[in-house]
Amino acid sequence: MDLEYGQEHEAFRESVRDFLKGWPLQGAEAELPIEQQQSIFRKRGIEAGFVYRKVPAKYGGSEQPSDALKDKIIQEEFHAADAPRDLSSQGAGMLVPTLLEFGTEEQKGRYIPPALSGEENWCQGYSEPGSGSDLASLQCQARLEGDEWVLNGQKIWTSSAQRAQMMFGLFRTEPDAKKHQGISYLLVPMDTPGLEVRPLREMGGGYEFNEVFFTDARIPADSIVASRGQGWQVSRATLVHERNLIGNPNMMREAFSDLLNLARARQIAGRPAIEDPGIRRRIAEIEGYVQTSELSGMRQFTAANRGEMEKVMRPMMMNKVFSTDVMQMIMKCAYDLIGGDGALAPAEDELDTWGRTTTSTGWVLQYIFSMGPAIAGGATNIQLNIIGERGYGLPRDLRKTS
Repeated sequence: MDLEYGQEHEAFRESVRDFLKGWPLQGAEAELPIEQQQSIFRKRGIEAGFVYRKVPAKYGGSEQPSDALKDKIIQEEFHAADAPRDLSSQGAGMLVPTLLEFGTEEQKGRYIPPALSGEENWCQGYSEPGSGSDLASLQCQARLEGDEWVLNGQKIWTSSAQRAQMMFGLFRTEPDAKKHQGISYLLVPMDTPGLEVRPLREMGGGYEFNEVFFTDARIPADSIVASRGQGWQVSRATLVHERNLIGNPNMMREAFSDLLNLARARQIAGRPAIEDPGIRRRIAEIEGYVQTSELSGMRQFTAANRGEMEKVMRPMMMNKVFSTDVMQMIMKCAYDLIGGDGALAPAEDELDTWGRTTTSTGWVLQYIFSMGPAIAGGATNIQLNIIGERGYGLPRDLRKTS
């Protein structure tokens, strides 16, 4: 495998590195809250053509010509500098590409810019108490009355609903149609009268998931994306972007780097844990999986850049499954390394910190959280069935016929 980019693209890499010398911010800007600093630098990245490259300028992106190699270089260099780039939120990472494909001009102009800037947060209203892996069986209803949709029902496991201003969700609008054909994709303001958010307390003590209840909640008729009954097709596009976010190999590499630092800091029999033969073997095995994921990503990238999509689709379907398994291995190893400290309850101010951390209670929270992504974005067992049946042409599981 030739990993050289060529003279033109290496020159482009140097221009990216020159730009990244501006991060972290200096002077008076360095005294601002970190979120404001990130917003300032992200705007400069848009102006330089390095951020939101695929989003048209009229919606707040930098609208650059398609160049997969340049995109890859930007990703590598921004990651190495730990600099703010495209937001990986549900709004910027999932809704925006969906609206670019299916939304009206009015919807794109209204919703994309604030999603890119982070000024408007989004949550995803998909799962219901009886409709998780079999999402197409959802029953939350939207009934068209005049120029309004009237929503009734319940969503569950709605991440970030307590902080969101908007929801993109699936609702049954055609009750007499077959289950996949009777669903529509709606955009719902979270301050709509008749909409209630209730937190679901997690075993770690905090809450990121919520229940959302709709009782005669009314939204405008033009809140629909695409046409009535086309919600399932629209949701498939969103789900692809969600799985790409969950299966991001950069997150795996960051978590592994944190694990290495933890193994150097913790001690076994008076020596750094990383010098223990058993720990070294375990970490070496995990790094093998991390490098395998990165190599697979390079192969997929190369094939996609050549237009060889047949070589991309099957391994791409495995990305999410593989990455969630490896993240669990990383967090389990870290949890074992912290030993008795793993029994410490997190402080109240730690419950909402799911970023990179090296505190013992932070590792406990990450270990607990690592079990969730195997369910989020499509449960692993369901995803493996899809890979086997659609990717490899294996016969379907036996199903009840009556």
